[in-house]
Amino acid sequence: MLCRELTQRYPGYRSGPSASAVTDGQCLAWDTCCEASARRGVALTPAIVGVGNLGGVLARCLVAGGEHVVLAARDRSYAEALAHELGPLARAASVEDAIALGDAVVLALMLNTIRELTPKLAYLLEEKVVVDPSNPITFDEKGQMMRTLPQRQSAGSLVAALLPTGAHYVKAFGSLGADALAEGSYREPRGVLFYATDDDEAAKAGERLIRAAGFEPLKAGGVADAGRIEAPGGDLNGQIMNLDEARAAVATRLPA
Repeated sequence: MLCRELTQRYPGYRSGPSASAVTDGQCLAWDTCCEASARRGVALTPAIVGVGNLGGVLARCLVAGGEHVVLAARDRSYAEALAHELGPLARAASVEDAIALGDAVVLALMLNTIRELTPKLAYLLEEKVVVDPSNPITFDEKGQMMRTLPQRQSAGSLVAALLPTGAHYVKAFGSLGADALAEGSYREPRGVLFYATDDDEAAKAGERLIRAAGFEPLKAGGVADAGRIEAPGGDLNGQIMNLDEARAAVATRLPA
């Protein structure tokens, strides 16, 4: 969907505090990028909801790979600042508009925020690919990581259950921290990012985005296996491996 079509369909997308910053030249650049993607047979616009450490790094990785992204945050000024930094391949929008405009929606948020937000926005997530990088963690007053869910319950299983039945869920981009994601992007040979899903459409979109971010995708299993790529305790979490190492790791299950 091109910028001209988007602004006709959602006029408010170019309104608000950042409207003056959205120039015809930027819109033309956005159109050119979308048209180039269409010629490559690629039609996938990721909306990243949350532009903190992980969301910001992921946006930078995708833009470095020539992707166009829609950015959103509870405080829209943060999304606007990052979009301005990243240039014409990035656009800022409200959370609702970003989800409406995106083909894939990355919920780059803490798990508790996803639990709060998803029921309110479920009607917008129908038929969307939903990418979930969350981990069931919080930090105590000493900065120590703590698990927020029972030992055998994954954040992936919880988030997947919150989504409308028409959504396409994939667990991805949470197996590395933000710093490791930034350092590992587009290295040679490519490092692996694991994903987990039971949905073929979500798998295709997840692999597409992982490659666009500069990694090699590898499926760790279905949603029931999402805990393997989550922190704390996931045996596939926190490591950058090459493809052979990653395949061996997926095939080797640790005792429950």
